[in-house]
Amino acid sequence: METKPYEVIFDEILTRIEKARLNVSGHHIVKIVAASKSATPHMIEEMYNIGQRCFGENKIQDMSDKVNALAYLPLEWHFIGRLQTNKINQLIDLQPSLMHSLSSVELAQEMDKRLAVKGKTMNVLLQINSAYEEQKAGVLPEIAQEVYEQITFTCKNLHLKGVMSIGAHCEDQHIIQKSF
Repeated sequence: METKPYEVIFDEILTRIEKARLNVSGHHIVKIVAASKSATPHMIEEMYNIGQRCFGENKIQDMSDKVNALAYLPLEWHFIGRLQTNKINQLIDLQPSLMHSLSSVELAQEMDKRLAVKGKTMNVLLQINSAYEEQKAGVLPEIAQEVYEQITFTCKNLHLKGVMSIGAHCEDQHIIQKSF
């Protein structure tokens, strides 16, 4: 069996996404954030060469290594992992375009303090644990609006751009859909 070149696979993925986008609305803008957690800098550069510009990392050290190794490319970096308090300053210094995993008021307040000290701001998404899974971080749906508003009003250095959620991790499509 012949394997397809990754350029062909990437084009097929883009075509499927475009069809889905048009089924919803011709006015929506879709940005693909390629999770690069197991990719080498060389692999990321190959993806850049076929058109991918936006990459997401889930570990601060891996993100730092790749940002520095690929600084010569105009890449957009996103942080998609769980952030430990002791890594906040490192994340701020990496200046991601978006942090996808703001999981609590306490984390927001600590980030806000450190951003203020550095004279910086950061775009973030509030993570909602809509699957109610203990191993997942995030606020529960019942309090998400309250938490969102509290962060908006009290954390002036964080710019909430929306929310994110990861669906239930199971085979049952009904349960997965319900988690969204």
